[in-house]
Amino acid sequence: MPRESTAKFAIGQVVKHRRYPFRGVIYDVDPEFANTEEWWLSIPEELRPRKDQPFYHLFAENADTEYVAYVSEQNLMPDTTGEPVRHPQVEETFDRDEDGVYRIRVAVRH
Repeated sequence: MPRESTAKFAIGQVVKHRRYPFRGVIYDVDPEFANTEEWWLSIPEELRPRKDQPFYHLFAENADTEYVAYVSEQNLMPDTTGEPVRHPQVEETFDRDEDGVYRIRVAVRH
């Protein structure tokens, strides 16, 4: 029987990777692994995450660049620096309030 999973992190939350030096804003969540088998198998076996957990889509950054990342819940933790994320798609997708919290940008319709 599949495990019931509840996402630990929320859309708009800033997180960082437990092992690698990058952080990002969550813009989507899959309740369980939803990428390709090829992608999953490309991860070294000793580091390969379980598939039966939430996976997060991030607007990510490291010291050198910005990119999109797909990361398992077990490899994430909250980023408590309070620093804004510089990925260019963050401003297109989110508004950042005075407390530094990212909220989905409301679409303006005519």
